[in-house]
Amino acid sequence: MKKLLSMALATAMGLSLVACGGGSSSEDGVVYTYSSELDIKNLDSADADDGCSLSAIHAVTDGLMKLDADGKLVNGVAADVKVSDDQLTHTYTIRDDAKWSNGDDVTANDFVYAWHRIFKNNGNYSYMFGDGIASIEGVDEIFAKIDNEEEVTDEDINKMAVKAVDDKTLEVKTTIPVSFFDELMTFPCFFPINEKFAEEQGESYGKSADTVLGNGAFVMTNWEPGSVAEYKKSETYYDAANVKIDKLVMKLVQDPAVAATSFENGETDFAPINSDLVDKYKEEESYVQINEGYLFYLQLNLGNKDLANENVRKALAAAIDREDFCEHVLKDGSKPAGGFVPAGLSISPAGEDFRAQAGSYVSYDVAEAQKLLDAGLKELGKKSITLRITYGTDESPMDKMATYLQNAFSSLEGLEIEMVATTKQDRIYNKQKNRDFDIACTRWGPDYGDPTTYLTLMLTGNSNNYGDYTNAKYDELMEKVAKGVDLNERWQNMLDAEKVLMEEMGVIPVFEKGTATLQNPAVKGMLCRPVGVPYTFAYVAK
Repeated sequence: MKKLLSMALATAMGLSLVACGGGSSSEDGVVYTYSSELDIKNLDSADADDGCSLSAIHAVTDGLMKLDADGKLVNGVAADVKVSDDQLTHTYTIRDDAKWSNGDDVTANDFVYAWHRIFKNNGNYSYMFGDGIASIEGVDEIFAKIDNEEEVTDEDINKMAVKAVDDKTLEVKTTIPVSFFDELMTFPCFFPINEKFAEEQGESYGKSADTVLGNGAFVMTNWEPGSVAEYKKSETYYDAANVKIDKLVMKLVQDPAVAATSFENGETDFAPINSDLVDKYKEEESYVQINEGYLFYLQLNLGNKDLANENVRKALAAAIDREDFCEHVLKDGSKPAGGFVPAGLSISPAGEDFRAQAGSYVSYDVAEAQKLLDAGLKELGKKSITLRITYGTDESPMDKMATYLQNAFSSLEGLEIEMVATTKQDRIYNKQKNRDFDIACTRWGPDYGDPTTYLTLMLTGNSNNYGDYTNAKYDELMEKVAKGVDLNERWQNMLDAEKVLMEEMGVIPVFEKGTATLQNPAVKGMLCRPVGVPYTFAYVAK
């Protein structure tokens, strides 16, 4: 394992699931049923960017690397991995028995095509290919053209240093040594796509069960958005002998109360429940809390002159009793956030957790919050200000957080709060993207086990930096991180960068998400991890 692999990755485990649950039938064989509050948005690995879609994609597709049943990093469709002496060239040999579910061989070109495609489609995860993360040669030149609003051509994309040496050999060159490069290969934006199949589907690719092709443990047989997705065991999967279930069912957009009733009736094996149901089930053997990995935070529109005032931002941060919210409202294992990088995400070269080393930058002090707001109002020359809180009602538990924040902020004299309830899609791709917000309740799940999975979000011009935070010192430190070769110096620069962000309160961290679930005791091996793909179903056994 590389030094900077996440602590979560090192400790991820196949969960033992607990109570009565979805049964089997002679017709379908062994069936595992999973309930989700969320919907599958997209099955195109070059475009999908939400946890439910990523889990659904991973059910049908393996990357070069994967996690084994114990959560350890192992080869996926790569039979062999070699890294050059200077740590800049990664060579992957594709296993001979890696097949797409239509019988085609998985080739090195399938990866080249997929990686090029994410740039051609302007996929949200294209940033992961650039300096500071995968650091693949030629990618930052593409970003430079995007930043300058220049046309990115196929010729530009072809200069990315990913090459199919032959059908079974993929070569990737990086600008600096990337100690967690193999871990990145477990994330869906680095998965392969069968070029012939995808081109035949055109714009329909990944939009239905019939228009997605995988090389993984399962084949999707049915997908009804907002309702259900069904899979059968793939007979062409190279590790099919170790896949123990015959059918996977994902119940989508399940209300927690409905999911709990379904669990009690033996109709589902895994049911996430909300805080309203925790007291009812918390003493049951089936009740299990898991670390979901998401950081819930407030993105602040710094184009708003009131929020551009640092004292106003700090007043908001100090007005939130995070411990009370987690313990008495959520009650699901969530924990107060102390900074922009969550606990348990990554460890230093010396073995220390980032959050433990950085400490906490926020604390609840309503008297101090009022003093800070008063100072901010004086600087603004105003007696009061009005701020909008925008949140998605379909993002559990975003509505609870928004209501709690409304009450907390409204307790401050001189601050009026207006609530803007919408959907996740509208919040992100309309209101935040168009800067039509003041305070946005948002969240981010770590895509890989390094602090940059969060810290890059706040770089000047980053596509996810909807609040338009900018700080030259922050950008300078993150540039050093992106180019850093010495791991200790790199780590210190990340600590220093977060300190710059938090001392200005460029964003306001609220809590690290836990999830309360009901799980079937007859089931073992469902891999859950707070980094990257949330759920892996290939090892489930009943």
